[in-house]
Amino acid sequence: MALPFLLHKEWRVANHAVNGRSSRSFFDEGRLDAILEAIAPGDLLLIQFAHNDEKKDDPARYTEPWTTYQEHLRLYVDGARARGARPVLATAVERRRFDAAGNAVPSHGEYPAAIRALAGREGVALLDVQALSLALWQELGAEETKRYFNWTATEQDNTHFNPPGAIAVARLVVRELLRTRVLAPRDVRRLEEEIPEEWITWPEPAA
Repeated sequence: MALPFLLHKEWRVANHAVNGRSSRSFFDEGRLDAILEAIAPGDLLLIQFAHNDEKKDDPARYTEPWTTYQEHLRLYVDGARARGARPVLATAVERRRFDAAGNAVPSHGEYPAAIRALAGREGVALLDVQALSLALWQELGAEETKRYFNWTATEQDNTHFNPPGAIAVARLVVRELLRTRVLAPRDVRRLEEEIPEEWITWPEPAA
């Protein structure tokens, strides 16, 4: 939701992300087909899944990191390329998880390694959001990171972001887009500027 505010207006962001979907269920619901019908040569397709792929108790969503997860991601990569668009893979942003010593702990198992391996094998740019977000949570610490997640008096959500968290993660994504030379400095704005929280709005949850 924060990404458009960090890119120049020539870059139009079409946000197709849907809560609760995995690489499998997003595809099975025809949502990739809808993207591929609209995508055009020269477009970028940012692909990031893992949180819901990890749900072993849900066969409609679960994928195994080194087999079905990679197989489904390849559908997105191949679909974009077939239409002249450029696929970009991204590791999943980390949850807020700390051990007793106050160290930020990874939560995605082998999924980040699997998507890194796929990106290398397919020659696709990789945004390592997992590594960068884990480092950021470590830098901020257990208490300060609460300001980035949906932590309230009635809810302690260590997965979903509030506006400050969305802005912080969008900055990580844009810096990776620059590092991998998917974007050039002229494509980016406000990277070091404050972005008002009220600019960030959420879509209604999908069914």
